[in-house]
Amino acid sequence: MITFALAVFFLIITPGPGVLSVAGVGSAFGFNHGARYIGGLFVGTNLVAIAVVSGMATVILANENIRAILLIASTLYLLYLAYRIAFAGARIAFKEAPSAPGFWAGVTLQLVNPKAYAVNTTLITGFAFLPSSLIAETLLKFLIMNLIWVPIHFVWLYAGMTVHRLNLAPHIQRRVNIAMAISMLLVVGLALAAPK
Repeated sequence: MITFALAVFFLIITPGPGVLSVAGVGSAFGFNHGARYIGGLFVGTNLVAIAVVSGMATVILANENIRAILLIASTLYLLYLAYRIAFAGARIAFKEAPSAPGFWAGVTLQLVNPKAYAVNTTLITGFAFLPSSLIAETLLKFLIMNLIWVPIHFVWLYAGMTVHRLNLAPHIQRRVNIAMAISMLLVVGLALAAPK
């Protein structure tokens, strides 16, 4: 169970579209908007986990056309996000967005987020620690994943809010933007390189 918890921690804390966008929302719009966005991401990631557990994700993703549409949608969205971050100039992340991404934006992002499917599939299908009861193990996995998922996303929100409050020099803020954009592009690269 400890190995599973460590895997959850390291798979979720690494930069992906969810946590990077949380930091961006936090830096541009503050805590309340960021918390609503996290609520959407939370619902979305649990919907993805339920789809993985129920086998629905396998059935849907077995259809080559649907898989291609999801891959294209997620890739385009992640490229757009990377572009917005990289070219935000001296501002951090979503500074010029007219309104904050809300609850439904968070849900939608997770539903097309390749990292959400990869992480949930890895965690749910691997790391068996209660072979005598698959149901109890699955319920414990959901509990552990969510107990780790929530604080990690609030740490990223706080990080984004902190970066905004620091009022960094423009050249440092540009470097932060570029680092976030490169992280997003790495996620896109991993999505495109993953076995289809």
